[in-house]
Amino acid sequence: MKITHTDLLRPGQPNSETERLWIYNGLDCCVTYEVLDALLPQLDNLTRATYALSRALQAPVLEMNLRGVLIDEQARLAAIASYRSDSERLERNLYRIVHDGLGYTSFRNEKKTRAWRSNGLVATLLYDVLRLPEIRKRNDRGELARTVNRDALERLQIHFIAQPIISHILALRDFGKKIGVLETKVDPDGRIRTSYNIAGTTTGRFSSSFNDFGTGGNLQNVEERLRRIFIADPGMKFANIDLEQADSRNVGAMCWNVLRDSKYLDACESGDLHTTVARIAYPNLPWTPDKKANREIAERPFYRHHGLRHMCKVLGHGTNYLGSPFEMSRHTKIDKATIEEFQATYFRAFPAILRLHEWVAKQILEEGKLVTPFGRKRWFFGRRDDRDTLKQAVAFLGQSMTAEEMNFAMLALWRQNIVQILLQGHDSVLVQYPEDKEDEIIPKVLEAMRVKLELEGGRQFVVPVEVQVGWNWGKFNKDNPSDNPLGLSKWPDDRPHRN
Repeated sequence: MKITHTDLLRPGQPNSETERLWIYNGLDCCVTYEVLDALLPQLDNLTRATYALSRALQAPVLEMNLRGVLIDEQARLAAIASYRSDSERLERNLYRIVHDGLGYTSFRNEKKTRAWRSNGLVATLLYDVLRLPEIRKRNDRGELARTVNRDALERLQIHFIAQPIISHILALRDFGKKIGVLETKVDPDGRIRTSYNIAGTTTGRFSSSFNDFGTGGNLQNVEERLRRIFIADPGMKFANIDLEQADSRNVGAMCWNVLRDSKYLDACESGDLHTTVARIAYPNLPWTPDKKANREIAERPFYRHHGLRHMCKVLGHGTNYLGSPFEMSRHTKIDKATIEEFQATYFRAFPAILRLHEWVAKQILEEGKLVTPFGRKRWFFGRRDDRDTLKQAVAFLGQSMTAEEMNFAMLALWRQNIVQILLQGHDSVLVQYPEDKEDEIIPKVLEAMRVKLELEGGRQFVVPVEVQVGWNWGKFNKDNPSDNPLGLSKWPDDRPHRN
């Protein structure tokens, strides 16, 4: 074995590419080992358990990174063509509004860049031509400069004259992102791979990005319309397992643990909380005593591809996490007055949530840290009396517990070795299995995904899971079976085998 004295190397040495790779990898291992020696003494009983979980997750994550997901190339090309057609139609409408409606003809394509993609052209249109109040943000040089990012555009939509223009720009930007996802480079074997980062967030959630070979991308927030291009391997079938209302239930668990108030947790465990939120926000809709009928009412279209129930889910989470009526109106597209009335009613129904906010504020002010019931500790380094620090801390509890539940569940599932784990979302995991063994495998999957936690006072707590099965990642619509006949449908599934 050749020994290389790295302390004696000089620029230009070694001469061979092979030797350079040896030294690079050797130093990588040695430095990592030195870092480990420095970190281990700093671990306590809590952080040691978090570290052990992160290490254990490396195996299933590496498998997901290597395996990837098979892509239906024809469906991918058809989706790209569909999005491009929609995008071109919207672009024509936008130019007609600006050129013919405003008489401002300078809003045109710059070289090969679409005008609506140019921050400079959009800023000139909104701030100089329409004279909207400027929204500023610090740039990379630390200077306050006017911005037209998504947050700014959504705030500017309150101005009547700007609404149609901004709506078109936002939609076009969204289409651009979706086309970008669809045009993500596929590997030669017809699969898309992502690279998960186990330590990518402070909550324990994974982050994802391009893989080590520069292909793939972030697959954790793929919209429903895009999911149809992801298909199971021949002879296999998908199962998508969701933690049901996990963030909300975890907030309820914290209300019980800290305050011994079970009202919110009981509400979460008694049925469909997000439909309940919709009923509180919109009491005048034709609600019935039938829970299933009420869910269908709540699922009605509301904004873009989102239904009312989804937006009320966002509203409920945001309210739990200190979202103001103004902030929640921007995120949900529900008018501010409705949200003010909703939050007043919501906090009267569940006063423990406000008391939980007060408890978190006291913990941060006095100790600067929080510890979840799963033992994940996080220090908060912002100003302890700052609202942004408090919002981060309040959100950390529910989101971190959900991440921990998903990570423990995925690890248990991987150790069973009965399915192939493909993708992990924030509160869901996509797997595939031999479709002829579905009735044998799915009950075991459901059991593995049930992460049990004992709360204070001995109360048993488990976030329930829901599983949908199919041959592609999109949804199967029973009311229109021909739309996506191979999509995900609630298990048990009575459709015949694909093969």
